[in-house]
Amino acid sequence: MVTQAPDQSAAVGRGRGAAQRKGTSPRAGSGHAHARGAQWKKVYPLWFYIVPGVIYLAIFIVPTFASFFFSLTRWTLSSWEFIGFDNFVSFFQEPSLSRGLVNTIIYAFLTSGAKVVIGLLLAVLLTTNLVGKTFLRSVVFFPVLVSTVGVGITFKALMNPEDGLINQVLGWFGVSGPGWLTSPDLALFSIIIVDIWKGLGIATLIYIAGIVSIPAEYYEAAKVDGAGAWSRFRHLILPLSRPATATVIILSLIGGLRSFELIWSMTGGGPGYTSDVLASVIYKQYQAGFFGLSTAGNVVLFVLVAVIAIPLNYFLTRRQVEI
Repeated sequence: MVTQAPDQSAAVGRGRGAAQRKGTSPRAGSGHAHARGAQWKKVYPLWFYIVPGVIYLAIFIVPTFASFFFSLTRWTLSSWEFIGFDNFVSFFQEPSLSRGLVNTIIYAFLTSGAKVVIGLLLAVLLTTNLVGKTFLRSVVFFPVLVSTVGVGITFKALMNPEDGLINQVLGWFGVSGPGWLTSPDLALFSIIIVDIWKGLGIATLIYIAGIVSIPAEYYEAAKVDGAGAWSRFRHLILPLSRPATATVIILSLIGGLRSFELIWSMTGGGPGYTSDVLASVIYKQYQAGFFGLSTAGNVVLFVLVAVIAIPLNYFLTRRQVEI
Protein backbone atom coordinates (compact mmCIF):
# COMPACT_ATOMS: atom_id res chain seq x y z
CA MET A 1 0.00 0.00 0.00
CA VAL A 2 1.40 3.32 -1.02
CA THR A 3 0.94 6.19 1.36
CA GLN A 4 1.57 9.82 0.73
CA ALA A 5 4.08 11.62 2.93
CA PRO A 6 2.36 13.78 5.55
CA ASP A 7 4.19 16.95 4.54
CA GLN A 8 3.33 16.49 0.83
CA SER A 9 -0.36 15.86 1.53
CA ALA A 10 -0.44 18.88 3.82
CA ALA A 11 1.16 21.03 1.16
CA VAL A 12 -1.31 19.80 -1.47
CA GLY A 13 -4.15 20.44 0.95
CA ARG A 14 -2.93 23.95 1.65
CA GLY A 15 -2.59 24.58 -2.10
CA ARG A 16 -6.11 23.35 -2.82
CA GLY A 17 -7.45 25.39 0.09
CA ALA A 18 -5.73 28.53 -1.14
CA ALA A 19 -7.02 27.92 -4.65
CA GLN A 20 -10.58 27.41 -3.42
CA ARG A 21 -10.38 30.55 -1.27
CA LYS A 22 -9.17 32.59 -4.25
CA GLY A 23 -11.42 30.76 -6.75
CA THR A 24 -8.43 29.95 -8.95
CA SER A 25 -8.71 26.26 -9.76
CA PRO A 26 -6.68 24.93 -12.73
CA ARG A 27 -9.76 25.14 -14.93
CA ALA A 28 -10.38 28.67 -13.71
CA GLY A 29 -6.73 29.58 -14.55
CA SER A 30 -7.21 28.30 -18.09
CA GLY A 31 -10.32 30.41 -18.35
CA HIS A 32 -8.41 33.50 -17.19
CA ALA A 33 -5.65 32.87 -19.75
CA HIS A 34 -8.26 32.59 -22.49
CA ALA A 35 -9.87 35.78 -21.27
CA ARG A 36 -6.53 37.58 -21.27
CA GLY A 37 -5.89 36.42 -24.85
CA ALA A 38 -9.28 37.73 -25.93
CA GLN A 39 -8.59 40.96 -24.07
CA TRP A 40 -5.30 41.43 -25.94
CA LYS A 41 -7.17 40.98 -29.19
CA LYS A 42 -9.53 43.72 -28.17
CA VAL A 43 -6.72 46.15 -27.20
CA TYR A 44 -6.04 47.08 -30.82
CA PRO A 45 -9.30 46.92 -32.77
CA LEU A 46 -9.31 47.15 -36.54
CA TRP A 47 -10.11 50.85 -36.66
CA PHE A 48 -6.96 51.55 -34.62
CA TYR A 49 -4.83 50.64 -37.66
CA ILE A 50 -6.81 52.80 -40.06
CA VAL A 51 -5.42 56.16 -38.89
CA PRO A 52 -1.69 55.26 -39.17
CA GLY A 53 -2.48 53.44 -42.41
CA VAL A 54 -4.03 56.56 -43.92
CA ILE A 55 -1.10 58.72 -42.69
CA TYR A 56 1.44 56.30 -44.17
CA LEU A 57 -0.51 56.22 -47.42
CA ALA A 58 -0.71 60.03 -47.62
CA ILE A 59 2.92 60.76 -46.64
CA PHE A 60 4.83 57.91 -48.29
CA ILE A 61 2.85 55.88 -50.81
CA VAL A 62 1.05 58.68 -52.69
CA PRO A 63 4.20 60.88 -53.14
CA THR A 64 6.16 57.85 -54.34
CA PHE A 65 3.65 56.96 -57.05
CA ALA A 66 3.22 60.67 -57.88
CA SER A 67 6.99 60.89 -58.48
CA PHE A 68 6.84 57.90 -60.82
CA PHE A 69 3.98 59.53 -62.73
CA PHE A 70 5.53 63.01 -63.01
CA SER A 71 8.81 61.50 -64.19
CA LEU A 72 6.88 60.62 -67.35
CA THR A 73 5.70 64.19 -67.88
CA ARG A 74 6.96 67.66 -68.68
CA TRP A 75 5.43 69.59 -65.79
CA THR A 76 5.35 72.97 -64.12
CA LEU A 77 3.54 74.14 -61.03
CA SER A 78 0.42 74.91 -63.09
CA SER A 79 0.36 72.29 -65.88
CA TRP A 80 1.76 68.99 -67.09
CA GLU A 81 2.16 67.09 -70.36
CA PHE A 82 2.62 63.34 -70.67
CA ILE A 83 5.77 62.55 -72.71
CA GLY A 84 6.43 58.89 -71.82
CA PHE A 85 10.05 57.91 -71.22
CA ASP A 86 11.59 60.96 -72.91
CA ASN A 87 12.94 62.25 -69.60
CA PHE A 88 14.77 58.98 -68.96
CA VAL A 89 16.13 58.90 -72.52
CA SER A 90 17.45 62.46 -72.10
CA PHE A 91 18.91 61.59 -68.74
CA PHE A 92 20.98 58.67 -70.02
CA GLN A 93 21.91 60.25 -73.38
CA GLU A 94 23.24 63.48 -71.90
CA PRO A 95 26.87 62.84 -70.78
CA SER A 96 26.74 65.54 -68.11
CA LEU A 97 23.77 63.76 -66.50
CA SER A 98 24.81 60.13 -66.90
CA ARG A 99 28.24 61.07 -65.47
CA GLY A 100 26.45 61.64 -62.18
CA LEU A 101 25.28 58.02 -62.15
CA VAL A 102 28.82 56.68 -62.63
CA ASN A 103 30.22 59.04 -60.00
CA THR A 104 27.50 57.99 -57.54
CA ILE A 105 28.43 54.31 -57.84
CA ILE A 106 32.16 55.05 -57.50
CA TYR A 107 31.55 57.33 -54.53
CA ALA A 108 29.27 54.88 -52.69
CA PHE A 109 31.44 51.79 -53.09
CA LEU A 110 34.77 53.50 -52.29
CA THR A 111 33.46 55.23 -49.15
CA SER A 112 31.65 52.09 -47.97
CA GLY A 113 34.64 49.80 -48.54
CA ALA A 114 37.07 52.16 -46.82
CA LYS A 115 34.79 52.59 -43.79
CA VAL A 116 34.48 48.81 -43.40
CA VAL A 117 38.23 48.14 -43.54
CA ILE A 118 39.51 51.15 -41.58
CA GLY A 119 36.61 51.05 -39.10
CA LEU A 120 37.29 47.39 -38.30
CA LEU A 121 41.03 47.96 -37.81
CA LEU A 122 40.44 50.99 -35.59
CA ALA A 123 37.86 49.07 -33.54
CA VAL A 124 40.30 46.19 -32.98
CA LEU A 125 42.95 48.69 -31.88
CA LEU A 126 40.57 50.60 -29.58
CA THR A 127 39.32 47.44 -27.83
CA THR A 128 42.82 46.42 -26.72
CA ASN A 129 44.51 47.59 -23.53
CA LEU A 130 45.79 50.67 -25.32
CA VAL A 131 46.72 53.64 -23.09
CA GLY A 132 44.30 56.53 -23.62
CA LYS A 133 41.87 54.47 -25.68
CA THR A 134 38.85 56.37 -24.26
CA PHE A 135 40.32 59.65 -25.48
CA LEU A 136 41.16 58.12 -28.86
CA ARG A 137 37.60 56.81 -29.22
CA SER A 138 36.34 60.37 -28.67
CA VAL A 139 38.78 61.70 -31.27
CA VAL A 140 37.63 59.15 -33.85
CA PHE A 141 33.94 59.82 -33.16
CA PHE A 142 34.20 63.62 -33.02
CA PRO A 143 33.79 64.28 -36.82
CA VAL A 144 30.37 62.59 -36.68
CA LEU A 145 29.13 65.38 -34.40
CA VAL A 146 30.13 68.17 -36.79
CA SER A 147 27.72 69.48 -39.41
CA THR A 148 28.32 68.01 -42.86
CA VAL A 149 28.07 71.44 -44.49
CA GLY A 150 30.52 72.83 -41.91
CA VAL A 151 32.98 70.04 -42.70
CA GLY A 152 32.60 70.72 -46.41
CA ILE A 153 33.27 74.45 -46.06
CA THR A 154 36.25 73.83 -43.76
CA PHE A 155 37.93 71.35 -46.09
CA LYS A 156 37.17 73.56 -49.07
CA ALA A 157 39.34 76.21 -47.40
CA LEU A 158 42.01 73.69 -46.32
CA MET A 159 42.25 72.24 -49.84
CA ASN A 160 42.51 75.58 -51.61
CA PRO A 161 45.40 75.17 -54.10
CA GLU A 162 46.90 78.60 -53.31
CA ASP A 163 46.06 79.54 -49.74
CA GLY A 164 45.01 76.17 -48.32
CA LEU A 165 46.80 74.84 -45.25
CA ILE A 166 47.36 71.39 -46.79
CA ASN A 167 49.34 72.71 -49.77
CA GLN A 168 51.23 75.13 -47.52
CA VAL A 169 52.37 72.25 -45.31
CA LEU A 170 53.39 70.25 -48.39
CA GLY A 171 55.31 73.31 -49.58
CA TRP A 172 57.41 73.28 -46.37
CA PHE A 173 58.75 69.88 -47.52
CA GLY A 174 59.33 71.06 -51.08
CA VAL A 175 56.25 69.32 -52.48
CA SER A 176 53.97 71.21 -54.83
CA GLY A 177 50.40 70.35 -53.78
CA PRO A 178 47.83 69.58 -56.46
CA GLY A 179 44.50 71.32 -56.99
CA TRP A 180 42.55 69.03 -54.70
CA LEU A 181 39.16 70.43 -55.67
CA THR A 182 40.02 72.21 -58.92
CA SER A 183 41.56 69.28 -60.79
CA PRO A 184 38.95 67.24 -62.77
CA ASP A 185 40.87 64.05 -61.95
CA LEU A 186 41.14 64.69 -58.20
CA ALA A 187 37.98 66.54 -57.16
CA LEU A 188 35.74 63.50 -56.62
CA PHE A 189 38.42 61.51 -54.79
CA SER A 190 39.25 64.48 -52.54
CA ILE A 191 35.60 64.58 -51.44
CA ILE A 192 35.65 60.80 -50.94
CA ILE A 193 38.60 61.15 -48.53
CA VAL A 194 36.74 63.78 -46.51
CA ASP A 195 33.59 61.64 -46.46
CA ILE A 196 35.56 58.65 -45.14
CA TRP A 197 37.12 60.82 -42.43
CA LYS A 198 33.74 62.15 -41.34
CA GLY A 199 31.84 58.82 -41.37
CA LEU A 200 34.57 56.65 -39.88
CA GLY A 201 33.41 57.29 -36.30
CA ILE A 202 30.04 55.58 -36.81
CA ALA A 203 31.64 52.53 -38.46
CA THR A 204 34.22 52.24 -35.67
CA LEU A 205 31.55 52.57 -32.99
CA ILE A 206 29.45 49.78 -34.54
CA TYR A 207 32.50 47.50 -34.78
CA ILE A 208 33.50 48.23 -31.17
CA ALA A 209 30.01 47.22 -30.03
CA GLY A 210 30.29 44.01 -32.07
CA ILE A 211 33.74 43.11 -30.77
CA VAL A 212 33.03 43.73 -27.07
CA SER A 213 29.89 41.56 -27.32
CA ILE A 214 32.01 38.49 -28.17
CA PRO A 215 32.04 36.26 -25.04
CA ALA A 216 35.30 36.32 -23.07
CA GLU A 217 35.28 32.51 -22.99
CA TYR A 218 36.11 32.46 -26.69
CA TYR A 219 39.22 34.58 -26.14
CA GLU A 220 40.26 32.36 -23.23
CA ALA A 221 39.80 29.22 -25.32
CA ALA A 222 41.85 30.76 -28.14
CA LYS A 223 44.56 31.69 -25.64
CA VAL A 224 44.66 28.13 -24.29
CA ASP A 225 45.01 26.83 -27.85
CA GLY A 226 47.99 29.13 -28.33
CA ALA A 227 46.34 31.37 -30.96
CA GLY A 228 48.28 34.53 -31.75
CA ALA A 229 46.92 37.99 -32.44
CA TRP A 230 46.50 37.41 -36.18
CA SER A 231 44.85 34.02 -35.61
CA ARG A 232 42.39 35.52 -33.11
CA PHE A 233 41.55 38.29 -35.56
CA ARG A 234 41.08 35.94 -38.51
CA HIS A 235 39.27 33.05 -36.84
CA LEU A 236 37.46 34.78 -33.98
CA ILE A 237 36.93 38.53 -34.37
CA LEU A 238 36.39 38.63 -38.12
CA PRO A 239 33.64 35.96 -38.38
CA LEU A 240 31.87 36.98 -35.16
CA SER A 241 31.84 40.63 -36.25
CA ARG A 242 29.89 39.78 -39.38
CA PRO A 243 26.62 41.34 -38.09
CA ALA A 244 28.49 44.60 -37.46
CA THR A 245 30.05 44.36 -40.92
CA ALA A 246 26.62 43.94 -42.50
CA THR A 247 25.31 46.99 -40.64
CA VAL A 248 28.28 49.16 -41.64
CA ILE A 249 28.09 48.09 -45.30
CA ILE A 250 24.37 48.76 -45.63
CA LEU A 251 24.41 52.10 -43.79
CA SER A 252 27.49 53.49 -45.53
CA LEU A 253 26.45 52.24 -48.97
CA ILE A 254 22.98 53.77 -48.80
CA GLY A 255 24.47 56.98 -47.35
CA GLY A 256 27.01 57.11 -50.19
CA LEU A 257 24.37 56.63 -52.87
CA ARG A 258 22.31 59.50 -51.44
CA SER A 259 25.22 61.80 -50.60
CA PHE A 260 24.73 65.47 -51.47
CA GLU A 261 25.58 68.04 -48.76
CA LEU A 262 29.32 67.38 -48.62
CA ILE A 263 29.74 67.41 -52.40
CA TRP A 264 27.64 70.51 -52.87
CA SER A 265 29.44 72.48 -50.16
CA MET A 266 32.91 71.51 -51.42
CA THR A 267 32.67 71.69 -55.22
CA GLY A 268 29.03 72.19 -56.25
CA GLY A 269 29.56 69.24 -58.59
CA GLY A 270 32.54 70.86 -60.35
CA PRO A 271 34.85 71.53 -61.91
CA GLY A 272 32.45 71.15 -64.80
CA TYR A 273 30.48 67.98 -64.00
CA THR A 274 33.43 65.89 -62.80
CA SER A 275 32.29 65.54 -59.18
CA ASP A 276 28.55 65.52 -59.82
CA VAL A 277 26.51 62.70 -58.31
CA LEU A 278 22.86 61.86 -58.87
CA ALA A 279 21.63 64.03 -56.01
CA SER A 280 23.52 67.12 -57.21
CA VAL A 281 22.36 66.53 -60.81
CA ILE A 282 18.75 66.36 -59.58
CA TYR A 283 19.21 69.60 -57.64
CA LYS A 284 20.71 71.40 -60.65
CA GLN A 285 17.86 70.32 -62.90
CA TYR A 286 15.32 71.61 -60.37
CA GLN A 287 17.20 74.92 -60.22
CA ALA A 288 17.13 75.17 -64.04
CA GLY A 289 13.36 74.52 -64.13
CA PHE A 290 13.53 71.04 -65.73
CA PHE A 291 11.17 69.52 -63.20
CA GLY A 292 10.27 66.43 -65.23
CA LEU A 293 13.92 65.62 -65.90
CA SER A 294 14.87 66.08 -62.25
CA THR A 295 11.95 63.88 -61.18
CA ALA A 296 13.21 61.19 -63.56
CA GLY A 297 16.60 61.50 -61.83
CA ASN A 298 14.87 60.95 -58.51
CA VAL A 299 13.29 57.76 -59.83
CA VAL A 300 16.67 56.56 -61.15
CA LEU A 301 18.20 57.19 -57.70
CA PHE A 302 15.32 55.35 -55.99
CA VAL A 303 15.69 52.33 -58.28
CA LEU A 304 19.49 52.33 -57.88
CA VAL A 305 19.28 52.30 -54.08
CA ALA A 306 16.59 49.59 -54.12
CA VAL A 307 18.43 47.38 -56.62
CA ILE A 308 21.68 47.50 -54.60
CA ALA A 309 20.42 47.66 -51.00
CA ILE A 310 17.61 45.06 -51.01
CA PRO A 311 19.56 42.08 -52.46
CA LEU A 312 22.62 43.04 -50.41
CA ASN A 313 20.58 43.17 -47.22
CA TYR A 314 19.05 39.76 -48.03
CA PHE A 315 22.46 38.23 -48.76
CA LEU A 316 24.12 39.61 -45.62
CA THR A 317 21.16 38.62 -43.41
CA ARG A 318 21.10 35.11 -44.84
CA ARG A 319 24.81 34.75 -44.16
CA GLN A 320 24.20 35.75 -40.52
CA VAL A 321 21.54 33.03 -40.17
CA GLU A 322 23.85 30.41 -41.62
CA ILE A 323 26.57 31.37 -39.13
